[in-house]
Amino acid sequence: MPGEMSTELTLLIWSVVLCIAQMLIAVMATQMQVGLPTLAGNRDDMPPLTGLAGRATRAHRNMLENLPLFAALALVTQIGMLGNDMTALGAQLFFWGRAAYAVVYLIGLPWVRTGSWAISMAGLVLILTQLF
Repeated sequence: MPGEMSTELTLLIWSVVLCIAQMLIAVMATQMQVGLPTLAGNRDDMPPLTGLAGRATRAHRNMLENLPLFAALALVTQIGMLGNDMTALGAQLFFWGRAAYAVVYLIGLPWVRTGSWAISMAGLVLILTQLF
């Protein structure tokens, strides 16, 4: 059907939405911890972020590290017309693993966080295996 987007690209867009949501949560939590004047300043003397602000910032940074990997794989899959059920499953594992990771990190559940990260990485590996 013309104009219909692949699962991989749809989940890439939703991953960007998730990344933006994580950024906003991190900014709001940081502002609650350090105050708007410090956050709006040059941040040369920014105190270490702890608690929710620290977890939200670290979760967002981790998403920023992983999103380009997923984007590259999703775009190669699309451009090369290499999408199949396995690449779609890989995209789903990545997105839902990242969504769980974000929530679990904010809550502060370390081993569950690692498990959800591993699920998202399995999704990347699954897509990658289909491209060779």
